This record gives sequence, structure tokens and C-alpha cells, in this order.
Amino acid sequence: MASNQLDQKSKAWSALFSEPMSDLVKRYTSSVAFDQRLWQADIEGSLAHADMLSAQGIISAQDLQDIQRGLNQISQDIAVGKFEWLLDLEDVHLNIEARLTQLVGDAGKRLHTGRSRNDQVATDVRLWLRGEIDVLQGLLTNLQRALLDVAERHIDVILPGFTHLQVAQPVSFAHHLLAYVEMLSRDAERMADVRKRVNRLPLGSAALAGTTYPLDRARVARTLGMVDEHGEPQICQNSLDAVSDRDFAIEFTAAASLVMVHISRLSEELILWMSQNFGFIKIADRFTTGSSIMPQKKNPDVPELARGKTGRVVGHLMALITLMKGQPLAYNKDNQEDKEPLFDTVDTLKDTLRIFAEMVGGQLDAQGQRSGSLTVNPQTMEQAALKGYATATDLADYMVKKGLPFRDAHEAVAHAVKTAQAQGVDLSELPLSTLQTFHPQIEADVFNVLSLRGSLNARNTLGGTAPAQVAAQIAQHRNRLG
Repeated sequence: MASNQLDQKSKAWSALFSEPMSDLVKRYTSSVAFDQRLWQADIEGSLAHADMLSAQGIISAQDLQDIQRGLNQISQDIAVGKFEWLLDLEDVHLNIEARLTQLVGDAGKRLHTGRSRNDQVATDVRLWLRGEIDVLQGLLTNLQRALLDVAERHIDVILPGFTHLQVAQPVSFAHHLLAYVEMLSRDAERMADVRKRVNRLPLGSAALAGTTYPLDRARVARTLGMVDEHGEPQICQNSLDAVSDRDFAIEFTAAASLVMVHISRLSEELILWMSQNFGFIKIADRFTTGSSIMPQKKNPDVPELARGKTGRVVGHLMALITLMKGQPLAYNKDNQEDKEPLFDTVDTLKDTLRIFAEMVGGQLDAQGQRSGSLTVNPQTMEQAALKGYATATDLADYMVKKGLPFRDAHEAVAHAVKTAQAQGVDLSELPLSTLQTFHPQIEADVFNVLSLRGSLNARNTLGGTAPAQVAAQIAQHRNRLG
């Protein structure tokens, strides 16, 4: 088989060349080691192209049958690991074409009529990425559901809300988790929007200028599902742009980078919350590691690695942008370098979303119940919220409602905090008589305002942290996710 395939490779180029490619150049220019993962997309695109060529009378019905038979055989062989990938055949496309020609003869040679590897690879990458986006959408949904499961169990748990990493105001722990659900929901929206621009057909653009054959590109687009929500074919309209465009890959990697940035922010908080200085949560042992020298350690390796892998994905975005910035129209070999950053971005994002969904939400049993999720320490969270005068703003609001301008109330509460600090107590522990020195209309009901629970319940506006609002938001997210 190998010799026949190599003979086919020698015929891929014209007789213009007087010497074979050097082994060093073969290794340097070959992409088959990494682009073979496009094989399903390549075969899917070839089948759609062959169907159209036959329908247009460009190849015979018998050629179509032979091509279908050969590609089906190749698909089976690759799926079970029987296909021999050859470095000399450079990439996934030539490997499959050479084997097809060996299996079905001249029909295999006719498959490439009306197309180039330039529009072929652009189509393959789009088909592959479209499928991966669909997988990622499911994983984004799973992580949102895992966060909602934890949030639903901790609506009434009080967490110190931070600004500048200093205690600011008390919030519901569930409300804090819902912030990440919001981020991930926007990530899913971005992915859906990117998918629309990924799902456009370059095939039929040939090398750069189109082709003289009477191709029906709309038929191919429909066959491959490259249609809009109304079923209208989505086709790249300019052949030069179609073969050289990689902004869809850049846009996807930008969206993926934002997902990873959101995961990284969550990771940072999990790392802090797990530390002895916070003690807010515990992460299941299977997501942590020990120390080679310190037997007491449990290290949050998964969140730390996710935080690190964020830099990796953002780096891929920079690589792709830099790859494209100096290319003249149309196709250039530079674009071979788009695949490894794109592939690794997809792999990294899928792995991260999968592991975070399990780390946060636990494992699903046969009854659909989760176990082994984050362990939350409500008492420690609440005690931490008491340390930073988290209800100071509530006292200022209370004074405003008594008629004091906010700036005056702000100043008065600053003096109250200073007094409490000097006495080593919380604002709620100051006697009423002391509080009244800051504003004479302060009454006994102020102590409800100064309690953590009172502060939480008072923020009962849309988007606020009051338990009633949080429960409503959880219900809306459940309904959205289905």
C-alpha cells in the first residue's frame, strides 16, 4: 500500500519539479501528525462534493458510487486504527485521497475536480470546529447546572463580599456563585454567535479564483448543514477571502479565552477559599494533591492548573492573530500553523469544563443526584463577614432614610466605625446611646439593619443578594438551561 500511495504523492505536483523534496523539508512541512484529527470532516466534505459533482454531471453516477464505497472503507479503517498515515503524503487530505485512488482507481482521481486543498482544508476546519462548538455548548451548560446545584443548597449562607479583597458587604454565597453562571451564560451566547460565522461554506472557491466547472455550492452547503435558522445556505461569497480567512478561528479562540478567564477567576477564589486563612470550602480529595515533603498539605492543583492553562489559551489567541497579521491574499502556507493552537484550545477548554463541572457539582448517580461536590463551611464564612464592618453601608442608608444627606451619613458612619475599632467590637455591638451620638434619630430598630441577615434581606431588588431574589434568579437560569 505504501508504495502506491507514494506514487500518488509524486503525481500531486506537476512535472515542473526536477528533484524530490528533501527529508528535512518533508518533516518541516508535514502536518499529518496533527491534522489527521480532521479526517471525519474531510470525508464528510468529500462525500458532499462528490454528490454535487455527480448531480451536476461532472462525474458519472458510477464514479460517485465508487467514491462513496472507497471513502466508507477508509472511514472504517481509520475508526479502528487500520489506516496507515504517511509522512510523505504530507497531510490528512493527500493521505485519504491517495488511499481512495488505490481502492477505487480513476474515480478517486476525479474527486478533486473543481476544488483545491485550499478550499478543502478551510471547509474541513470549519466542519470540525462547528462540531466542537456544539460539544462545548453542552459542557458550558453542565458547568452552569453544577453551579446552580451548589447555589440552590446555599441561598441563605452568608459570605463576605469583597472589593479590593477587603470585606465590603455581606452577600449570599449562592448569589456569588450565580455571578459565574452569568459569565458562563454570556460565554455560551458568544459561542453560539461564533458558530454562525464558522458555519459557512468555502468549498467551491478552489485555489483562490473559483473554478470553471458548473458547481452547485448551495447543494453542498445544504448537504453539510451549512445553513442558517431558516434553512438558507451559508456560502463564503468571495473566493479569495474564503480560502485565506481564518478570522473565524481567531474569533473562536477569543471566545474560548474569555471562558478560560472566567474559569481562572473562579479558580483564584477556590484557591483562596480553600486556604487555611479563609477555610470557607473544601475541595474533594480527588481534585487535590499532596506535598512530597509536607505531609499536612492538600494542594488545589486543579484550580491552579486551570489558572495556568488560561495563559496557554490566551497565548494561542495571540499566536493566531500574529499568524494572520502579515499575510497577503490569498492562501499562504503560514495557515498550516493555525491548527495546533486551535486544536489545543479546544482540547484544553473541553477538559477544563468537564473537570470543573465535576469538581464543583460532584458526580451524578443513577438517580441523577450529585455527590462529592464542594463542601461549604457556612459558620466560617459568616464569621469572616463580621470582621470587616460589612454592614457600615447599611447604617449609612439607615441615616439617609432618617433625613441625613448621604455624604453626611457616610462621614458619620466612618466615625462610628472608628469608635467600634477602638473598642474592638462590631457596629452591631455598640450601645444604642453611642450610636445616637452619630445621629440623634437612630432608634432601636437599627440593630436589625446592622445584622448580617438584615443587610442581606434588605437588598431585595432585581439583581440583588436577598435570598428571595437569588431564588428567583436560580429559577430563571434553570428555565433557560432546560
